[in-house]
Amino acid sequence: MAAGQRDWDDCRADDPDRSIAACTRILQGRGEAASKRAEAYNNRADAWTHKGDNDRAIADLDEAIRLNATEALYYNNRGVGWRAKGDNDHAIADFTEAIRLDPKNAKAHYNRGDSWIEKGDGDSAIADYSEAISLEPTSARYYAARGIAWRAKGDLDRAIADYTEAIKIDPNYALAYNNRGIAWRVKGDRERAIADYSQAIRLDPKFAAAYNNRGIAWSGKGDLERAIADYNEAIRLDPKHPTYWYSRCWARAMANRELQQGLADCNEALRLRPDDAQIMGSRGLVYLRLDRLDDSIANYDTALKINPKLATSLYGRGIAKLRKGDQANANADILTAKQIEPNVAEEFARYGLTAEAMKMEE
Repeated sequence: MAAGQRDWDDCRADDPDRSIAACTRILQGRGEAASKRAEAYNNRADAWTHKGDNDRAIADLDEAIRLNATEALYYNNRGVGWRAKGDNDHAIADFTEAIRLDPKNAKAHYNRGDSWIEKGDGDSAIADYSEAISLEPTSARYYAARGIAWRAKGDLDRAIADYTEAIKIDPNYALAYNNRGIAWRVKGDRERAIADYSQAIRLDPKFAAAYNNRGIAWSGKGDLERAIADYNEAIRLDPKHPTYWYSRCWARAMANRELQQGLADCNEALRLRPDDAQIMGSRGLVYLRLDRLDDSIANYDTALKINPKLATSLYGRGIAKLRKGDQANANADILTAKQIEPNVAEEFARYGLTAEAMKMEE
């Protein structure tokens, strides 16, 4: 006996628990045709995905595909599950099959583009995003995604153009403003970056990343008070994100204020993300400000073991060594830092951290 309409309505519902229960009732019966059973498996998989259970989602989609191997939607959805599990090779294979079955499936092109991005293949991602745009030219999300790919390739002008088009299509797209702000900041236009971050925050007052990004822009302008205020808000909104704790630690160290709180910030960031070179280097800077030179050098050493080309840690370690009287090794660290990042001395000098180094170099 076929399932009733109420069970089908519930199986297709947005409420995951309701959908799972109804789809399960349908699948426990034997009155549905193979294509309808495949639909029920797909719907239940969607519910599992919303609950974060990707293994069960993939298992259900395996069954949906076994019952109906010509439905592109099922391959696309299974690809989403594989990507959520970090298996982009399986994801790309499924998105590719979805595209073979339905060449005009813009969503499958978009999803495959996301997997290419995660694999570091920007050119393939751009090709897929461009195809998705040609199929659905009014999708702000597709333009924004291609903007991310252009930014990853270092083509900031094209990235900004795509973000701007996304905003034109959807003026309330907070993420597009945030991402355009990142591109402006990388280009050195902090005023435009701050304006975009501020608009993102107006559109989404709970957008923690936008507060953090605006804080970075304020810090770049030397306005550490505003930077710290933005980091405070980012942490309040998302206290489990290590980057926000790290950002505030770095700002407090650069500002040479609230250093014990800054140390606590870096400790919390490292608890959330152990063995991160940037965070370890920031804690080295806090110790440098506190004149705990051995602790500073030890943290910089650890940071540089993780990332030997971290210019800020090389420069900071050079200053710490200089203060300990180890001039030869200090010179070597500072010189290497400048070779990696020519403006590193200017960044530290703005906050009074290179006076001794400059004297040493004369």
